[in-house]
Amino acid sequence: MKLKERRGSLKVTSGCSLRATPLSPSARAQLFQPSVSTRNLGRSREERSFPGKSVTESFAKVIHGLHVGHLTDHVIQRSKRMILDTLGVGFLGTSTEVFHKASEYSKIYSSSSSTSTVWGRPALRLPPTYAAFVNGVAIHSMDFDDTWHPATHPSGAVLPVLAALSEALPPNARLSGLDLLLAFNVGIEVQGRLMNFSKEANDIPKKFHPPSVVGTLGSAAAASKILGLSMTKCQEALAIAVSHAGAPMANAATQTKPLHMGNAAKHGIESVFLAMMDLQGNKQVLDMQTGFGAFYDNYSPKVLPNLDSYIWLLDQQDVAFKCFPAHLATHWVADAAASVRKHLVTDRTVLPIDNIERITLRTPDVQYVNRPFPDSEHEARHSFQYVACAMLLDGDVTVPSFHKQMINRPQIRELLCKVELEHPRDNLPSFNTLYCEISVTLKDGATFVERSDTFYGHWKKPLSQKDLEAKFRANASRMLPCDMVERLIKIVDNLEDLQDCSELATLLKGPAPSEMLSQSI
Repeated sequence: MKLKERRGSLKVTSGCSLRATPLSPSARAQLFQPSVSTRNLGRSREERSFPGKSVTESFAKVIHGLHVGHLTDHVIQRSKRMILDTLGVGFLGTSTEVFHKASEYSKIYSSSSSTSTVWGRPALRLPPTYAAFVNGVAIHSMDFDDTWHPATHPSGAVLPVLAALSEALPPNARLSGLDLLLAFNVGIEVQGRLMNFSKEANDIPKKFHPPSVVGTLGSAAAASKILGLSMTKCQEALAIAVSHAGAPMANAATQTKPLHMGNAAKHGIESVFLAMMDLQGNKQVLDMQTGFGAFYDNYSPKVLPNLDSYIWLLDQQDVAFKCFPAHLATHWVADAAASVRKHLVTDRTVLPIDNIERITLRTPDVQYVNRPFPDSEHEARHSFQYVACAMLLDGDVTVPSFHKQMINRPQIRELLCKVELEHPRDNLPSFNTLYCEISVTLKDGATFVERSDTFYGHWKKPLSQKDLEAKFRANASRMLPCDMVERLIKIVDNLEDLQDCSELATLLKGPAPSEMLSQSI
């Protein structure tokens, strides 16, 4: 099979390897001219789009029309922090069982023409779609990736796409750091705009896992940008992506949940490739209740701002970075538990478990994070109760806290039996407003109460650059030697000045087996 973008000389051959002419973003923009029909005639009443200008067309215009001149210093700095953190949790995620299963499965698609790297696995190269899939799974395998408001994990569906596609370009089609930053932010922006069309999306999700929905379209938007699609093809790619989107929250706290992120990355690329093959979809898909509106109640889409007055959502709303690998809502619980522990444990003493009568957690009503007795690492990452007990017992929550032997400790099980959950009416399930209060009552009647209204790493209390880099070092050093870790920090810190992203791609492969052997001798 051969596929060619008629006006841009972009083609995909069998095995999904990519070839492209060496075009700058501005040159690409000049090549593609819009040709979009926004008619709504002949549709049934229930299929009709929202009145007024086409929302879908406005998204295509923004994806196609944004250029590096639109990037602000604030957006560049915030997105570089997101990229660094995402790379770190991705490297860490390559140690997980779910990553191993996803990568073993994807090997059947590998061939001698495969171009794209699986991070930290220099011997494994895959077609761009499957490299993006496997790296996306790694990023979300521990639920350690960034979180935005409205609630989604924005980076994990986008960065693997750009890394995979950048390697598929021929050597004379260099992708610069600014090109990567632009496409990354286009993918993030599309997710944020879609989430803001529904009041339901402001809350912690109940039906669909957001990365599987908005992440799929963000992936398609980023891929469309990096490949220089015309506005018409951007619109088609979004339409196709909507039919790839959606995964139920029932699979939260299981090994399947990280697949949502991997599939979002993979399906976004596939949507773009199919659009390049002239596959057509509904050009009003974002305008319609039976289109993207099917995923959210109270869906009220709006045409995006004009490019000459465009303001990035990331300029207005930062992301949260996690200090331990678990659902974001558990970070309020850990913060409150750490405070109350100071009343119970003095220097060189242990938690007096036998003296504790009752532990009460006052949290929002989020059922999939209400797991009284978690039985796996994935359930423990989605358990208010477990995170509270781990913090009370150990004084910290870390990566090893979710290992099977830690979850099944007798002391933890004894504490879990003492935990009760309450859901105050004013404690709404929104990452922007929720709180956690913990009350520990001793058998002598003494009660200690602490409350967390935010935690360190939340956008209201941002992680310092020093601590963000420390998190990256801790995560990436599990797979990479120290010199490569430091080089990655430096490259990402100066990403806007990078002339050729192949330098970044080389580091993402990790050391060759011969290098690892020489370092171990």
